[in-house]
Amino acid sequence: MLPIRRVAVTGIGVVSPLGNNLTTVYENALTGRSAIRRLEAPFAGRLTAPLAAIATFDAAAAHFDPPKLRMLDRVSQFALFAAGGALTEAGVRDVAGFDPGRAGVFVGTGMAGTLSNDEGYRTLYADASDRIKPFTILLGMHNAPAAWIGIEHGLRGPNLTYSTACSSSAVAIGEAWLRIAGGTLDFAIAGGAEAPLSFGSLKAWEAMHTLANIDADDPATSCKPFSRQRSGMVLGEGAAMLALEPWDTALARGATIHGEILGYGLTTDVGHITRPSVEGQAAAMRAALFSAGLEASAIDAINAHGTGTQANDPVETAAIKAVFGSHAAQLAISATKAIHGHLLGAAGALECVLSLLAMQNRVALPTMHLDTPDPECDLDYVPNVARSNFAARTMLSSSFAFGGTNAVLVLGRGGDGSGA
Repeated sequence: MLPIRRVAVTGIGVVSPLGNNLTTVYENALTGRSAIRRLEAPFAGRLTAPLAAIATFDAAAAHFDPPKLRMLDRVSQFALFAAGGALTEAGVRDVAGFDPGRAGVFVGTGMAGTLSNDEGYRTLYADASDRIKPFTILLGMHNAPAAWIGIEHGLRGPNLTYSTACSSSAVAIGEAWLRIAGGTLDFAIAGGAEAPLSFGSLKAWEAMHTLANIDADDPATSCKPFSRQRSGMVLGEGAAMLALEPWDTALARGATIHGEILGYGLTTDVGHITRPSVEGQAAAMRAALFSAGLEASAIDAINAHGTGTQANDPVETAAIKAVFGSHAAQLAISATKAIHGHLLGAAGALECVLSLLAMQNRVALPTMHLDTPDPECDLDYVPNVARSNFAARTMLSSSFAFGGTNAVLVLGRGGDGSGA
């Protein structure tokens, strides 16, 4: 068996409703500034509750040349921008100094090229045309974001795409961690990307009765995780990518270390395809703790899955209690989907980034719009105001999904070079 190595996060790139750089993303999360808005699109009037959390992103400004752009769905644009940002920040643009054959790409996406597929279907069926874009397959295939990252940066190791619905990018990060910790890789770009805000996608989610109602007083507050007044989730878009490498390598080359991946748990409910399971979620948390070699009492905080749906939030509360016992009351639990929406396959990666930033800056991020807690959700969800001087050293970031795939990451603080 190969020796286990510590794994450092040395670069982060983001495209998100909260912003496209770490400073802006962190400041908006810290102050609880919601990016959820009424959706302004030609089809918005055909939606019951036209809400979304949209990323401000200009493909031309991102330096995609026109020939390449014709082959890039919005999801791949997001992924390339975020991956480039992670590599640049890590100081290893084009993985200089690493064996490209031992550098991999691990990307999670739940719906991939939804926008391009929707456009193709509309052209064929609504417009009754016999011709669609010649690159429709390349635009819509699930592995396109990962493939483009590998091509752009010469990463010749494993190039893998994970599609486990809302846990996709947490799985991608965890699987990359396993390979670097186990010694089979020396570098990875890992994270997720999602661009699901097409008319067809929104109508399909609407039909599931999982989307939030519009708050009449302020649409920006429509997603209310763990609140008695919650009515559902709001879809968002974006990408978050991490540059991962062995801790010793990062120290040797003087890299800035944002934090550390300490462990990873992955379980499957094998129950109802949409109904969350206390046992499945708890098993993933226990598996993550076991892989990190930590007792439950060693965890200081959790970034919860916290969708704001009727089904998830009480189940997640019960799962946390089952794992942590009396220590559950001591945990600072944040549910950031209240302000950035649910990025589906990219949610776990963005929430991992926010967890790392919170630990670096010694705060607990707020769960916004939590004015009336659900009695079944009776833990410390850091309601409405960030908690300063909160020096968490270890944190869980949880992602649970339709289909029953539960992924939990254990993170350690590393911005001061101390790791966990």
